[in-house]
Amino acid sequence: MTLVAILSGAGISTDSGISDYRGPNGLWRRDPEAEKLVTYAYYMADPDIRRRSWRMRLDGPVLRAEPNAAHRAVAELERTDGFAVRVLTQNVDGLHQLAGMPPRKVLELHGTARAVVCTGCRARSSMAEALERVVAGEPDPACTACGGILKSATVMFGERLDPVVLGEAMGIAKAAEVFVAVGSSLQVQPAASLAGIAAEHGARLVIVNAEPTPYDGLADEVVREPIGTALPALLKRL
Repeated sequence: MTLVAILSGAGISTDSGISDYRGPNGLWRRDPEAEKLVTYAYYMADPDIRRRSWRMRLDGPVLRAEPNAAHRAVAELERTDGFAVRVLTQNVDGLHQLAGMPPRKVLELHGTARAVVCTGCRARSSMAEALERVVAGEPDPACTACGGILKSATVMFGERLDPVVLGEAMGIAKAAEVFVAVGSSLQVQPAASLAGIAAEHGARLVIVNAEPTPYDGLADEVVREPIGTALPALLKRL
């Protein structure tokens, strides 16, 4: 059984209509102010930032997006005899699971946009439910359990990754025989370091990304082709 780890970043979801963040046409380059909407200190301090953040989620493409060929290729490999596949994703869109990856085999390093969490009592509920309240006239819905500030269940700038999830991801990176980093700039730590950890522990490292990354020098193979065609072809070769 060959253990294949897939580290996916925003680039895998651009074909599904979700912009990446740091690419040439990325969200942060087009609108530097947008970064404040997902920065914990700004979000907690400023009700206007929170209202804009809820509107962004309401109008944004994430919850309406469908998996693309790259997501489906990963799920197909998982169903293939002889392969154990684990997805370590920097994305919060849930598209790997929608494509057919069993949720227990997907580690969401930066959380999920499909749930909300209370910053006070930590109660979790669905994003869809919170957005229904926004549509109904609550521009900044509060926690129904304690009245605290609600936020999406994603890791915002200024928040730490879940140490349990990160620990599991490191264990997978160390054990992987093949490690594919796809659609990630490999600039956001500690997630990016997983590629280096995998290479150090003997994995065959393949990087599929439009732009150069800091880990290209460690890679056995670097692919610059469009992800929607390159990743399915690469996984078929496996």
